[in-house]
Amino acid sequence: MSQVLGRTNLAFSRAWHVVNVGADPRSLGRLATSIAVTLMGKHKPVYHPSNDCGDYVVAIGCNDIRLTGNKRDQKMYYKHTTRPGKGFKQMNMERVFEKFGGGEILRRAVSGMLPKNRLRDVRLARLKVFEGLRHPYKKNIVVMEAKSNRRGPKGPTYGPVEKTNKAPGPTPSVAAE
Repeated sequence: MSQVLGRTNLAFSRAWHVVNVGADPRSLGRLATSIAVTLMGKHKPVYHPSNDCGDYVVAIGCNDIRLTGNKRDQKMYYKHTTRPGKGFKQMNMERVFEKFGGGEILRRAVSGMLPKNRLRDVRLARLKVFEGLRHPYKKNIVVMEAKSNRRGPKGPTYGPVEKTNKAPGPTPSVAAE
C-alpha cells in the first residue's frame, strides 16, 4: 500500500479565493478566522502544521468592514520600538482606519490568528487586501467565495425541492386505457 495516498500535486496546488468584506455579513473576527484557516490550508485533506499548503485570499471592499460594539473608538493597537523611554506607541482603531485603511485592520486580525512560527509571514503574504472592489488578480481566481467553516442555524441547503401532489397508485392516463 502506498504511503503517499492523496498527497498529489493537485492536493498541494494553491487556489485563489475572493472575499467581499463589505458584502459579507460576518464581523471582523469571524471573517478573519475563516481567512486564517484558508491561508494555513486547514481546509485541505493534506494539511500538516509543518507544511505550507494554504491558498491565496483576496479580500476586497475592506473599507466597509463590520465591527461590533465600540471597537472603532475603544480598541487599541500597541507597538514598541525597543528603545527605552519613548519607544512605546499606541493607536486606536479609528486612527489606524484613517491612516492605513480597513485592509490593515483585517491584516492585523488575521496575523493574530495565524500560528506564531516561521511560516507566519509567508502565509500572511498570500493575503491580498484592497479597499475597493477592483483588484489585479481576476485571472487567477478559481474559487469565487471563501466560505465559513460553520453551518449556521439552518444547516446545509441543497437547492429547491419539487413538491408533488400526486396520489399513490397508477397515473390517470394508465387507468384510462
